[in-house]
Amino acid sequence: MKRTSFMLDPSTEIRPCLTNRSRSLATNNFLEQYIFMLRLIDSEAAERTGPRSQSSAAYAALKADILAGRVSPGEKLKINDIAAQLEVSPGAIREALSRLVPEGFVVFRDQYGFTVAPISIEDLLDLTRVRCDIEEIALRRSVAEGDAAWEANVLGTAHRLRRTPRVIDDTPNMEWLAQHEQFHRALVNGADSPRLLALNAQLYQQLERYRVLAWNVDRSRDVDAEHQGLVDAALDRDADALAKLARAHFDRTASLIVEASRGSSAVNSAG
Repeated sequence: MKRTSFMLDPSTEIRPCLTNRSRSLATNNFLEQYIFMLRLIDSEAAERTGPRSQSSAAYAALKADILAGRVSPGEKLKINDIAAQLEVSPGAIREALSRLVPEGFVVFRDQYGFTVAPISIEDLLDLTRVRCDIEEIALRRSVAEGDAAWEANVLGTAHRLRRTPRVIDDTPNMEWLAQHEQFHRALVNGADSPRLLALNAQLYQQLERYRVLAWNVDRSRDVDAEHQGLVDAALDRDADALAKLARAHFDRTASLIVEASRGSSAVNSAG
């Protein structure tokens, strides 16, 4: 029986293979819900900031589709086709895609156009290292600069996350994914640096592509205990412990994906 697999070569794109039709249907249903969740979050933000232009709406829709794996890594993004699908002008799509290039979600090549950025083990490990470095800076500043409201937010988001099931009917719970992001944001939000927090959030979202594609590789780990360790270190104002635990937390996720890749590659080669 085939299991979810990823290419072993660290420079090769990761390509997931679903185990069977029922898992395929469940995963597709999850992706549809996840896309909806991402767009809902963006629409709520838009309501707070006022009406959006066509390019902003297209940007949000395209980014949600990429994060959820709706469009495949390396897939060519045809401006006219997307414009017709989203019922906006080609210029709006071109502008939206151009905004996604510096964020690392889209690649532009001369005489070829725009494509979805590829994903690979090599990229996963690089992203994880960079995210760990930036996260440590933000966490240390949160410990130094965060006030009582920051502590309360860490406790509140941790409680909501702990009370939310990770999996429902053998598919990831989209509400858990949302609460998980809010929890990690809360840990760093004590840092008084909008640019630092924006960079950290961007790295989180880029890694989220891997989490969505490999959602079932870490279901046996005690994530609640890992999160509680982060909470305790944050409330104790122990920056060293917090940074160490956060790095171990992110490294563990990356390691599980790599292990799944190697194990699945061996199974597929034998079969």
